[in-house]
Amino acid sequence: MARVVLLAGASGSGKTSLCRRLGIPVLTLDDFYRDHDDAAEPAMPQRFGIVDWDHPASWHHEHAVATIEVLCRTGAGEVPIYDIPSSRRRGTAMLDLDGAPLFVAEGIFAAELVPAVRARGLLADALCLNLHPAVTFVRRLVRDLSQARKPPLTLIRRGLALARGESALLERWIARGCRPVTPGEAEQVLRRLLLSRS
Repeated sequence: MARVVLLAGASGSGKTSLCRRLGIPVLTLDDFYRDHDDAAEPAMPQRFGIVDWDHPASWHHEHAVATIEVLCRTGAGEVPIYDIPSSRRRGTAMLDLDGAPLFVAEGIFAAELVPAVRARGLLADALCLNLHPAVTFVRRLVRDLSQARKPPLTLIRRGLALARGESALLERWIARGCRPVTPGEAEQVLRRLLLSRS
C-alpha cells in the first residue's frame, strides 16, 4: 500500500516544481476546487468581488480525502481536472502511481487533510513550505499573469492580501499538523522517504 506526503505552502512557494524535480507522483489538490457558481451548501465564500479561492469552503475536502485513500490502497484512481481561468471543473483523468510506494498531495489546503489522512493510516509525513512572503508574491504574480488566471488588478490585490496573511497561514498549517520546512529541507525529507520505501 502506498503512503502520501501532504505538502502545503503558499501559492507560488514552489510545491509543484519540487515534486516535478523529484519525479514523484503528484495529486494536485487545486483540482478539487468547487465550480465558481456551485450553489450547494456551504455557500461559496467571497473576497475582492470574486470567490475567495483561499478559503477552505471553496474546495471539496471529502472528495480529496476519498481520492487519497483510493490512490493509497489501489495505486490508481480517477481525479478531477480543474480549469482555474474559468473557475470550473472540466473533466477527469486517471492518476496511476505505477507501483510507486509514495506520492505527494500538494496544495494550499493540504494541511486541512492531515487529521483525516492520519486517522486512516495513510500519512507518511505532512510538510509546509516556509518562504519569505515577498518571494511567493513575485513568483505567484508572474505565474498567474503568464497563465491569465484572473484580471491583473485582481491578481495584484489578491497577491498583496495573501502576502500580508502568510504568517497566519503558516501558523494554521502548523496547528493542523504540518512541519515547517524550506524547499531544500522538503526535498531532503522526500528523498529519504523514497529511499526508505524502495
